[in-house]
Parts: sequence; structure tokens; C-alpha cells
Amino acid sequence: MEDLSWGAILLRVFIRFLPVWIALIVTFSLSIAFKRRLGLYGKLFDNSIGVVGFGLVMFWVYTALSVGLFGWIATQDPLSAATGMKNAMPGSPLRGAGPGDYPFYLLGGDTLARDVFSRMIAGSWVVIRIAPLATLFSFMVGITLGLPAGYVGGKLDTVLSFLANLILAFPVILLFYLLVTPEMVETGIPSYMAIVLFLFPIIFLTVLINARFYTQPRRRNITLAVLLVVLGWTYLSLISDPETVVRFWPQALDLFNVPAGILVVFVSVVFVNAPTVFRIVRGLTMDIKTRDYVAAAQTRGEGPWYIMLWEILPNARGPLIVDFCLRIGYTTILLGTLGFFGLGLPTESPDWGSTINQGRKLLSIYPHAAIVPAVALLSLVLGLNLLADGLREESLKD
Repeated sequence: MEDLSWGAILLRVFIRFLPVWIALIVTFSLSIAFKRRLGLYGKLFDNSIGVVGFGLVMFWVYTALSVGLFGWIATQDPLSAATGMKNAMPGSPLRGAGPGDYPFYLLGGDTLARDVFSRMIAGSWVVIRIAPLATLFSFMVGITLGLPAGYVGGKLDTVLSFLANLILAFPVILLFYLLVTPEMVETGIPSYMAIVLFLFPIIFLTVLINARFYTQPRRRNITLAVLLVVLGWTYLSLISDPETVVRFWPQALDLFNVPAGILVVFVSVVFVNAPTVFRIVRGLTMDIKTRDYVAAAQTRGEGPWYIMLWEILPNARGPLIVDFCLRIGYTTILLGTLGFFGLGLPTESPDWGSTINQGRKLLSIYPHAAIVPAVALLSLVLGLNLLADGLREESLKD
């Protein structure tokens, strides 16, 4: 069997992404058709930069979901090596391919004879599982602490601002490396941090619902009871692991098991990003609390948490949404950097940073092994930055 030409390679790659193209077409069609009813998201489709960024981001989101949930797109097992395929060039036929095997390494093989294309696809699932969710947790921590600091002020603001500045005094990359080193993991500190940080989403949602339905106690109590059971079970499943300091939760009751490496990286991302989010939320709160509609809510007798969560926070959504997109990009770069240096994630992980590091060793001879994941990382971060720019422009028009 002969090697594929570049035209044939590109055509086969395009066909492998067929589920992603279909999902993108459906998403764009529905979004454009109903954009006038979709608020800020709908206005994004009037911004060419934002549309390009949204397309790049959703391309990788749909790719990650396709390979992670359904096993589509990838042509080979990203962790398995094939005999004779070490440093294979793009389009090389798979040696000893069986009836059910894909017959080519579309984008070549790496130094361990693994399929570069499949590792690139599998790497997107690693990023999409960690970066957005960890950033969301960071925002819940930052919002929960930043709102009262900016609204109440006084000693509370002084103490919380001091703690945030204390964390921010460390270089971000250095602090991140410190938290994910094996020596730090062995001390159990990341596990204790998880116990504390993972409480904040529960606190945030509990206070949010209580403030909203305070005048409807029956509805509030039922909603809170259901919420606390679901979130409490999820929380205990997250922090409970036989290898960590938390052992009181029976393993049989775990909803899921998070790999230790991913949990440590997740906690580190939340801890590093939360102080910056805190400062942004605090600054926005100090500005917005002087507006007339806040004074009107105070005159009506609304409680402080209602004003913070239902008057101030919605009016700060524009800058926060933009920062959320940018922060996912920063987190993606951090994950790539960690993988490049072999920290946090397992050594066999197909994440883009590890793949780039593996491919750089023979970069001058076989560049494809490093260039493919590097372009994937670049395109996702570029998409997030363009999306943030588009959202910023549209939010300023409100």
C-alpha cells in the first residue's frame, strides 16, 4: 500500500471530522435564525471576529465530545504503539493492519510509534474536561468572596483583599508548578484544598436560591433540599478517594472517580485563578453599588445578598463573560505547559503539552509530531481570544 498524498490526507481528515461539521452547521443555523432572541449570545453573530472565534472554540468542543463520549473521529488508540510506525510520516500505511483497523496514520507517528492524529483528537478531550469547568469553579469562588468584599467593604474587604494579594504575589507559573509537584501531592495539601474550594459552588448556589426565593419559603426549602442532596453527593464523590486524605465516604456510593492527577491539576487551576477573579468582581461591585437601581433595591428593603446576586452580578456579566473566555485560554496554556514539563497529568496522557514535548526531541527531522498538537493548542486559544474580543465589543453596545 502506497503513502497517501497531501490531498488525500486532507480529504480523509475532513471526512473524519464529519460529525463535527454537522454539529457546527446545526449550531450556526439555529443560532443565526434565533439570534434576536438570544441576548448577548445572539448579538455575537453580528460580529465577524466573534463568529470566527466561536467557530474555532466549538470545533474543538464538538471534537472533544465526539471522541470522549462516542469514540468517533480518532482512527487509532492514542495510547497504543504500532510495530514499525515509529516517526512515520503523514499518510503512512499502517503495518500489519487488520480488517477492523484504520489503514493509515493520517498525520504520522511519534517517537513511540503512536498515531499523532488520534493523540491530537484525544488531547482535546483532556483540555475540555478540565479548563472550562476549573475556570467555572474559579469564578464561583471569586464571585462568592468578591461580591461581599466590594459591597460591604470594611474589615471584610481588607482581610479578603490581603489574602488575594498574598496569593497573587507569587509568580503564577511558579505557584502552579509548586502545587502539582509529586512532593506537594504526597503531603495531602491539594486534597485539603479540594475539600475547601469545592464547597464554594454549594455555598454560591445555596445563597443564590435563598436570596431569590426568600419570600417564598415553601418553594425555597424544597429547592434547597433537592439542591443540597445532589450537590452534597457530588461534592463527596469529588473529594473522596482511597488514595487521598478523605476516606469516610464509602467508595460504593461514589458517583464517579476522578483520576488523582486530574484532580490535583483541577484544584491548582481553581486556586491560582480565584484571586484574580475576586479582584475583578470586587472592583465591579464597588462601581455598580453606587448606581441608582441598587439604591432603589435598598429602598424596597431587599437584603444584601439579593442585591449582590440579583442586582449587581447580572449587570457585571459583560466583563465577567469576557474574562471567563480569556481565562479558559490561560488555563489551556497552563495545562499545555504542565504537560510539556511532565507535571500534574499522567506521563502517558495524550494532552497537547505532553505530545509537543515528545515530538520536540526530533523536531528538525520529524516536525509533524510536535507541529500538529501545537497548531491544535494555538487554534483553541486563538478562538477563545477572538470570542472574548467579539463578546467585549457586543457587550459595550448594551
